[in-house]
Amino acid sequence: MLQERRSNYFKQAKSQSISIFYSGRAPHLSNDAYYAFTVNKNFWYLSGIDQENSVLILAKSEKQQDAYLFIKAIDPVEALWVGESLSFEKAAQIAELPVENVRDIATLNSFIGTLFQPTRKALYGTLESVYFDIERLSFEDDPLMGEKEANAFKLKYPHIQVLNSHPILTDLRGSKDNFEVEAIKNAIGVSVIAHKRLLDNVMKVKNEYELEAEFNYALNMNDSKPGFDSIIASGKNATILHYVKNNMPVGKDDLVLFDLGARKNYYSSDITRCYPASGKFSKRQREIYQAVLNVNKEVIRVAKAGMTQFEYNELGKDLLAKEAIKIGLIKNKSELGKVYYHSLGHALGLDIHDVTDPQKPFKVGQVITVEPGLYSAEDGIGVRIEDNILLTENGCINLSADIIKEIDEIESYLAKVK
Repeated sequence: MLQERRSNYFKQAKSQSISIFYSGRAPHLSNDAYYAFTVNKNFWYLSGIDQENSVLILAKSEKQQDAYLFIKAIDPVEALWVGESLSFEKAAQIAELPVENVRDIATLNSFIGTLFQPTRKALYGTLESVYFDIERLSFEDDPLMGEKEANAFKLKYPHIQVLNSHPILTDLRGSKDNFEVEAIKNAIGVSVIAHKRLLDNVMKVKNEYELEAEFNYALNMNDSKPGFDSIIASGKNATILHYVKNNMPVGKDDLVLFDLGARKNYYSSDITRCYPASGKFSKRQREIYQAVLNVNKEVIRVAKAGMTQFEYNELGKDLLAKEAIKIGLIKNKSELGKVYYHSLGHALGLDIHDVTDPQKPFKVGQVITVEPGLYSAEDGIGVRIEDNILLTENGCINLSADIIKEIDEIESYLAKVK
């Protein structure tokens, strides 16, 4: 699998080039404490290695393509404190590399230096360019590791062209391979268990944090973690798109919105459901919920590869406007922004909002979310219903279909809990 991913990368990279990918390091928190380490997703996608202070180099000439992995050597003292790091042999097995291509990270700089010396020309020819993984959401942000290293490289080798590998990885990660689809399904499987636990407890709790505790318990019992900051919003709190305080009382007649993800092996689900704390939807809750559900189901019916993000969002707006007008939330489509203020969905994969090029049509094999919503502060009701779908040439497959969302199904389940 990893060899195939690297082969696909080589097809898009220039000849006479090397590409450098960094696993990253845990940032400093304070004093002698550090934040938890999270591996760089592009590095992990190509190497399978989940260990900080590691580097992957992909070298390509006209006739040859090679991968080299650099990791720290095992430190016996460190092993007593935090456990043993990967051996070269184990890292080679995970990364699907010959063991001789796994090297000590202490030799990285000298290895790169030799690639630009005449003695290496017979193997890769004269190297002309170097790729760094440069991702930046805003030029006001601090530069990330790939950009820092790229800038340092330019100073040392000004005659070598520096290129960005991030667009290549964005393209490759768009279509999910079989391993990735199964990983997302596994995460959704944990969500199925967690949502049943939430249904079992939504009528029993007094505070949102109790429901968050139930969700976390289900994840912990299934070797999983939250995919993102959990949103458990009761009543009017559900009209706040990214409400994450989760510390307010749950009213006996509130509709509770759960926007939650379960993460396993770096792949996560991202699913939203709404359950009534009373066990029954009120008339107004039912109207708004059914309006959103109608849109959710219609989008799943028509979504397919080839649609653009713009077309997808416009579809959601058109459908939601019709439903909102029908139930009296708005008078015309121009008012939709008052009750709906986010996009219809996003790519899902190694990142919750996965890397994607919004200018390009959706791909076969891409996993995206379907999450229409309507929010009425006046009614104290916020509804969002989110599923995760796998796009095909002829439509899509709803990967989260096992988590109930029909009003009758929800009320029937809650009646049994009583």
